[in-house]
Amino acid sequence: MKSEKFFHSSTAIVTLLAACFVVLISLGVRQTFGLFFIDFNESLNISNTAFGFAIGTQMLMWGLTGPIFGAIADRYGGHIAIISAFIFYTLGVYFLYSGPNTGVFFQIHMGLLIGIGLGGTAISIPMSIVGKHFPLSTRTIAMSIVTAVGSFGYFISPIFTNYSLIEYGWSYTLFIFALFLLTGLVAAFFVRSPKANETRENKSNQSFGEALSEAFKTKSYVLLVSGFFVCGFHITLVGTHVPKYVIDRGLENWTAAAILSLIGLFNIFGSLLSGYLSTKISKKIILSAIYLLRGFSIVFFIFMPASVFSAFIFGASFGFLWLSTVPATSGIVAHLFGTKYLGLLYGIVFLSHQIGSFFGAYLGGLFHDLYGSYDYAWYLAILLSIFAAIIHLPIVEKPVERLQKI
Repeated sequence: MKSEKFFHSSTAIVTLLAACFVVLISLGVRQTFGLFFIDFNESLNISNTAFGFAIGTQMLMWGLTGPIFGAIADRYGGHIAIISAFIFYTLGVYFLYSGPNTGVFFQIHMGLLIGIGLGGTAISIPMSIVGKHFPLSTRTIAMSIVTAVGSFGYFISPIFTNYSLIEYGWSYTLFIFALFLLTGLVAAFFVRSPKANETRENKSNQSFGEALSEAFKTKSYVLLVSGFFVCGFHITLVGTHVPKYVIDRGLENWTAAAILSLIGLFNIFGSLLSGYLSTKISKKIILSAIYLLRGFSIVFFIFMPASVFSAFIFGASFGFLWLSTVPATSGIVAHLFGTKYLGLLYGIVFLSHQIGSFFGAYLGGLFHDLYGSYDYAWYLAILLSIFAAIIHLPIVEKPVERLQKI
């Protein structure tokens, strides 16, 4: 029997490289917003709750617009969706830099515009386009490469941001970010969807509405949607509030940047390993293990005495588990339903992730303002780890009946 190609066409590698750069820029900029809080608090009088609400709104808009950009990508091409989103992202960062940037304007720029921009530029849409270029046997590996390169953005951005904030201030740093985003917009032009005749799955006559109906009648998809809520809660709680948390526990400001950089560095290895293991063993077992291990990492972080050592261990361990959920999760969606509507269906899964992100960002800030600490947010994160570890186990990793007949 003839072996399956690693990718469907010669445009796959160009698309993979361009998508990697897009995600590198988009996630790299996004990862650093927590480092701006002290400056926003002192210069703009932004409270913990207001900042958490803005980041929560950003996450929610990211999730709400993900399926929309996914549908645009599925119908008109990935480059159209991503370029459109980068325009919103760039405007949000530029207006945050140039002002007005207090009160409702802060919420519009940081929350609404940047959130819409992330909906089409961050991990879900570029990765779903890449997934369409690769067959089932190599799809999760290709997706994990996109995630790993995005993680490199997580690694270098906090280092640059910490330096730039000290040397040049928050306003000029945001201006540089706007320039970075413009380079991502150019790269987005090369993130092209494959032609309809290049993959067997795209030959399906299934309609948009039929795809949605089929997905929500599939129990495994509903479980996956529910579980990904927890991933969003975890990473946004950590990314948004760890900078303030470590300062509250008496550590230096640079420790927060180091944690975020370590998360990015170790996430490279975690994402690649997750993508590789997803081709060898059950994806649902991988996801269940990741969520359970996240709970152990958080327990270690909050109950160990505060030190640079414990902070670094947390950054490395949680980073290894940070986006390693993404290749396995997206891989299950593609395995269940094929790739024709992958942008839409994974976008809906990611919407659940971003609803979780909203609560992680907002409740973290709210609990701190109400009780003077983040303890209750961490306790909730631990309970959600256990919930997610359990809820993935009943998933059946088997294509829907429609695909079995093709």
